[in-house]
Amino acid sequence: MVDYSKWKNIEISDDEDETHPNIDTPSLFRWRHQARVERMAEAEKEKEELKKKRQSFQARLMDVKERISKKEGDEAALKLELEKIENEGKALDREENELLKKEKKMPWNVDTISKPGFEKTVINTKPARSADENLTEEEREQRMKQFVKKNEQLCKQYGMLRKYDDSKRFLQQHVELVCEETANYLVIWSINLEMEKKHDLMAHVAHQCICMQYILELAKQLDRDPRACFSSFFSKIQQCDPEYRAQFESEIEGFKERIQKRAQEKLQEIIAEVEEEEKRERLGPGGLDPADVFESLPDELKACFESRDVEQLQKIIATMPVEEAKYHMKRCVDSGLWVPNAADATQEDDETEAKADNAADTAKPKATEDATEKDKSKSGKEEPIYSGVSTNDLD
Repeated sequence: MVDYSKWKNIEISDDEDETHPNIDTPSLFRWRHQARVERMAEAEKEKEELKKKRQSFQARLMDVKERISKKEGDEAALKLELEKIENEGKALDREENELLKKEKKMPWNVDTISKPGFEKTVINTKPARSADENLTEEEREQRMKQFVKKNEQLCKQYGMLRKYDDSKRFLQQHVELVCEETANYLVIWSINLEMEKKHDLMAHVAHQCICMQYILELAKQLDRDPRACFSSFFSKIQQCDPEYRAQFESEIEGFKERIQKRAQEKLQEIIAEVEEEEKRERLGPGGLDPADVFESLPDELKACFESRDVEQLQKIIATMPVEEAKYHMKRCVDSGLWVPNAADATQEDDETEAKADNAADTAKPKATEDATEKDKSKSGKEEPIYSGVSTNDLD
């Protein structure tokens, strides 16, 4: 059974509905309150004095006990002093018990009726925006590489989502994706998808990219961290008015057009790079492109190169003016269309190869010669010695 008697005696300064007409009620309440505050201050003062006496008693008691243990001074005098201090301690205990009884008899009031079990103050503050504006281009690039290396798969998972609730839930689980690096990655991914002719998938990723850009823009306008804004965006986009929805869809369409344009530009750049690389590989010894030089030749010379008719080429060159012939032939040599002294160079290469073969065949080890001499002595018949065979011998 619950005892409610402790609630019967509660002191409240203004706990009277009616007072004597000759008494000023506000003044009465104020006097009662003042008297209660003074009594509480006096009781608190008694507690402080008792606490100081207790601290002094403890210090003196420890000091005397330490002196007795170290046998410092007269032992009998120290024991008498210890007994006196212990008696003082007993008196302090009685005084403390009387003070506790006095406190229990005092009626409760608004200050003593309850005490807080714990106190905690929480102040919601908006997260500070990251200082990305102070980063250099190299630092931004390095940061982007690290982000992609760590979160590429998560970015792709977010890019494949479609429903706003799914996107919101996914970002709540991976708040580190709510940043500018995710938007940049989705832009690059959209361009690559368009270059691969995956138009539907590009449009899907473009929608998620615009959502992320809207979140970043909202955070910039509110001067808050983007991680504290994405929930508000998804709630707003699902309950927005038709005008806001039309603006959002228009932004998506414009973004897809920019992606398509950029993809075409990158394809043209890649084609130009491939053509330039092929052209560099085709360049002749003089740094000219044989295809360009061939197109610039007169029709008669083109026909000679196409048919590989050297005699006809020489005849046409002989009929041309000297300066014009020199001009065209020099360009043909610089581009590699015409190799001067090609026959002599081929003959020199054949002679060099024949000399190398002769040297390799004649430079046989001495052990092989000894073995041959032994075979000749055993058989009594001299074997023919074959020297290296050259291309001249074959002819």
